[in-house]
Amino acid sequence: MTDTLAAPDAVDVEAAAAAVAAPVKETKAQRMERLKRERNPWEIFEDVRRFAREGRASVVPEWAGAYFKWWGIYTQGDGVGAVGGKGGEGLASEYFMMRIAMPNGFLTSAQLRVIAGIAKKHGRNLADITTRQNIQLHWLTIESLPEIVEALDAIGLSPRGACGDVVRNVTGCPLAGIDAEEITDASGLALEIARTLVGNDNFVNLPRKFKICATGCASWCCYPEINDVAFTAVRRGDEVGYAVRVGGGLSKEPHLAVKLNAFVRRAQVVDVARVIAEIFRDQQGLRENRDRARLKYLFLREGWTAERFLTELEARLGYRFDAAPAEALPADGLRDHAGVHAQKQKGLSYVGASVLRGRITGEQLAAAAELAEKYGVNGGELRATVMQNLIFVNIRSEQARELVDELHKIGLRVEGTEFWRGTVACTGTEFCKLAISETKGFAKWLVEEMEERLPGFDQQIKLNVTGCPNSCGQSWIADIGLEGKKAKYDGEMVDAFNFSLGGALGEHAGVARVTGYRAPAAEVPAAIERLLRGYLADRAEGENLRAWFARHEVGELKGLLEGVSEGAGCGNPRVQVL
Repeated sequence: MTDTLAAPDAVDVEAAAAAVAAPVKETKAQRMERLKRERNPWEIFEDVRRFAREGRASVVPEWAGAYFKWWGIYTQGDGVGAVGGKGGEGLASEYFMMRIAMPNGFLTSAQLRVIAGIAKKHGRNLADITTRQNIQLHWLTIESLPEIVEALDAIGLSPRGACGDVVRNVTGCPLAGIDAEEITDASGLALEIARTLVGNDNFVNLPRKFKICATGCASWCCYPEINDVAFTAVRRGDEVGYAVRVGGGLSKEPHLAVKLNAFVRRAQVVDVARVIAEIFRDQQGLRENRDRARLKYLFLREGWTAERFLTELEARLGYRFDAAPAEALPADGLRDHAGVHAQKQKGLSYVGASVLRGRITGEQLAAAAELAEKYGVNGGELRATVMQNLIFVNIRSEQARELVDELHKIGLRVEGTEFWRGTVACTGTEFCKLAISETKGFAKWLVEEMEERLPGFDQQIKLNVTGCPNSCGQSWIADIGLEGKKAKYDGEMVDAFNFSLGGALGEHAGVARVTGYRAPAAEVPAAIERLLRGYLADRAEGENLRAWFARHEVGELKGLLEGVSEGAGCGNPRVQVL
């Protein structure tokens, strides 16, 4: 009997030993959380210097997949995008891309001249203005990274905190301090929030990215509706304070920020921003899945309400707020500040140049720095916008038209078509490992096609191109949102785009409606032309594009895109939707 009992005991011991010996496979979220607990990337930049000395092969996976992001650096994709790799992420090349944080989008000519030099020396003469008022560089080698960070530090800029699970670049109105219609100049507030929270070790380990904006303008041009925390100036009698919204964001599950019933005084704003960041940091449940780790998921999945959030905020602050006064919501439409406009300062104007899809060369950046210095009164000042544009401020009004002509010579349009002005595009497969479709070149070609097909189109239009479901190109808030996919077209796998229509911010804020229509990239212009010709033929007097979309059912709009009757299907037998 002893022998009979011994055998199962031995098996149990062996099984237990095997279970202990076998490593438990970490989830993506668990691995990232472990790495964040183990090291603070801001304290170990010496690692990057060592990689630079020893070469690209010395870069360890922890840096390539995580820690670089805290320094605004990503490994650059191989040009194929997500489909070339596995698990939804493509292969990395030997190169890197870097975001340079510019709080409130502020730049001087001197700073821009240095960035231009970096782009020309290290980045193959290429840069992108992003949708968070950053400038992004590409084609950087490991050897160049310490030199670039030092050069930026010397001019008061840094990539630190421009990526990673941290407080990102704090955005604001690029016209702060010069707009005659602004409620207040909130740029000082945006800069103070950035100094307090960005790069702060207390917030080096948040569940996910955390985006803040603060604006004193009436047009909300920094898109408070899609930020994690947003402060918008509001008047209460003779006093100016701020309304606060929380939980905005796009990606795969778009959610417009929720307004809290609180009137926040100017002196309270930085503390409010800090405490909201602490509330986010302390939500351990959000750390379990990186796809559902943003602040918005407290509202989308955890059952939080505006009232509960405000109660938690007030409890941590130790005081209560007065009720929020009514706000005037901005009209829908573009918030790009393109064109020539008078400033509040007598004799000065600002000139807003549309940088098509944010793509700009080192030479153009250098020329822009020179022009801002030549025509400006304060040594040259520029502002980047969330629509990927550049604004030249404090320009002598009598010389503004001359500046427009000079900008045109270097390929920057001040008075572009509605398609040129309104098109935004993310990085796409050219450099991004998560992208499914190419976007930058496609967006340029699409604008050229639409200008030829519909010359003189007279309505503002937001045409946003994003290369994957993460919506860095902000397709959910566009009149026409294009999300990158793949499809078989005449038997070949090609870039394709899903259409969403009718997204808006401001007075008629709402997420774009998914149409169920997908077109190969080559057929997108024809589909948009059919849709917009339908609008031009059917619109009521004074009816803009967003209102027209709103009064039509999705099936009707899809039928126009397809060029067939409602509900007739794909509309192209040569396309196989995957």
